[in-house]
Amino acid sequence: MQYLIFDDMTECSEQEIARLLPLVSEQRREQALSYKHLFGQYCCLKSYEMLQQLLTCSAASCRRSRPLNVHPTPTFLYNEHGAPFLADGPYFSISHCKQGIAVVVSDSPVGIDIEGIRQVDEGLVRKTMNIEEQAQIQASAAPDREFIRLWTRKEAYVKLQGTGIISDMHAILVNTERVEWQEHCNIEKGYICTIAIKNERN
Repeated sequence: MQYLIFDDMTECSEQEIARLLPLVSEQRREQALSYKHLFGQYCCLKSYEMLQQLLTCSAASCRRSRPLNVHPTPTFLYNEHGAPFLADGPYFSISHCKQGIAVVVSDSPVGIDIEGIRQVDEGLVRKTMNIEEQAQIQASAAPDREFIRLWTRKEAYVKLQGTGIISDMHAILVNTERVEWQEHCNIEKGYICTIAIKNERN
């Protein structure tokens, strides 16, 4: 598994979008330009550039036995839930928020989510967290941060599954024994990023 987190969102500009547009696939270019706002266009293009970097990295820099063999401007296919995948490539996942962009690739099913740390609405907590998770949040010294930590786990897990949130959010993390987690919390820049990867060894 390899991942990148980019959090210098001050680079979002018309000039940077103009630089990125020729570097992506025609499909991704159309997707980016469908966004009305500059930020959406930038995240769409920058995340694709990050994916390209991961897919074409050398065996040495990626610490792999062999480099990934994919087209330099891959085209996405989509499953019945709208989740993107590569026909001949590895598993991948993309996420972005106001604070950053995160991309991961893996030989096993994988999901990633990045969210800004923000004040939690109690109604949202009840709607998205089960009783045990609510107690965990209430007992935390930093409830808002704990909510986002759990939220990114849920989002990363459903992306690993390739489904998106189509079921009761209370039950998403109930049976995740075969999942390994990586969490990256950047308090200074105000975000949490979580990766969920399927453990194929079990």
